[in-house]
Amino acid sequence: MRVAIVGVQGDVEEHVLATKRALKNLKIDGEVVATRRKGVVSKSDAVILPGGESTTISKLIFSDGIADEILQLAEEGKPVMGTCAGLILLSKYGDEQVEKTDTKLLGLLDAKVKRNAFGRQRESFQVPLEVKHVGKFEAVFIRAPAIVEIGKDVEVLATLENFIVAARQKNVLGLAFHPELTNDTRIHEFFLKIGES
Repeated sequence: MRVAIVGVQGDVEEHVLATKRALKNLKIDGEVVATRRKGVVSKSDAVILPGGESTTISKLIFSDGIADEILQLAEEGKPVMGTCAGLILLSKYGDEQVEKTDTKLLGLLDAKVKRNAFGRQRESFQVPLEVKHVGKFEAVFIRAPAIVEIGKDVEVLATLENFIVAARQKNVLGLAFHPELTNDTRIHEFFLKIGES
């Protein structure tokens, strides 16, 4: 199994390490590749869009042709995960901040996101979160977005303060938090198995 991590910016290395540990725990033979180039995602079995600055990541993936490869992978039913800024990019609709910055979205998750939903003043916090299919998970939020509306085909996996912070639509998984910043690989394991279910 080959997993591509879109290495434009954000917690790229942390995702690489977490995914490698998850593959090992699942006893899946595979490789994890961080990439900024076209042609890698299309040859992969799964892709992760890490956090970072959503406007910057959007510009780069669309100008480099990586966005089309992510859309193609999703279309083929392969697992696609976005964390934090990655969640924003996977969504169909953004808030006024997303519109103001003219951030182009992938539209793979029938959801509307709000940037910096938990405010800048509490820049980061960690909370135990009940995540469906995974269980209790220590979630790290850093200037996190949140989902404020979802379509009928979207499954809510976790909520916090009236916001949806984890959701899934078929093979697409969107998280407002950073599972790669903990030593717990269960969310990465759940993600890798999405293609089978």
